[in-house]
Amino acid sequence: MSEHDAIARFARETVVEPDHIARARLHALELGAAPISAGVGAQCAVIAAATAARSIIEIGTGAGVSGLWLLRGAPKAVLTTIDYEPEHLAAARQAFTQARVPSSRVRFITGRAADVLPRMNEASYDIVLVDADPENVIPYVEHGLRLARAGGTVLVPRVLNGRVADPVQRDAVTSAYRTLLQETQGSAAVIPALSTIGEGLLQLTTVAE
Repeated sequence: MSEHDAIARFARETVVEPDHIARARLHALELGAAPISAGVGAQCAVIAAATAARSIIEIGTGAGVSGLWLLRGAPKAVLTTIDYEPEHLAAARQAFTQARVPSSRVRFITGRAADVLPRMNEASYDIVLVDADPENVIPYVEHGLRLARAGGTVLVPRVLNGRVADPVQRDAVTSAYRTLLQETQGSAAVIPALSTIGEGLLQLTTVAE
């Protein structure tokens, strides 16, 4: 095992996932909902806490793992979560209920993000998490930047997906993530940062004009 691999493994194993999120993760895996890793979830929680987030929107509910991590960091926030899979939304509702998250703090929207996002209020959210339909990640991030308030943050997990760093890989999803990383690094509209823990997490904080 290389030193890099040893460090990555140590970082993964250091994260302690709360029991209620671990239960939601197991359910997500049973459904094939592919939850974010615990390391990425912990970083999302830290960002939510540092932002003192009160309004969060996530594109892609899964079985509730990412939402629970975000609310762990922002216990006073209201989470709006969008997904078109009724089974996933039902699992997330169960996970939030079991975690004793008040129903007033979670708003579920059933539908395809491409149809829902244009109707959402711009500059209204402290945090936007983009984790759905990876082939559409670029337009979803564009929507996310529109929805985030000045100084708000757009979070994009899975940006490294095990293939982005390999120039030989040119499939549509890998190319989309690679383009997103390249374009945001040179943008004057955001302050970007890329975490390499787990599957990767791109953080884009909008710059106030």
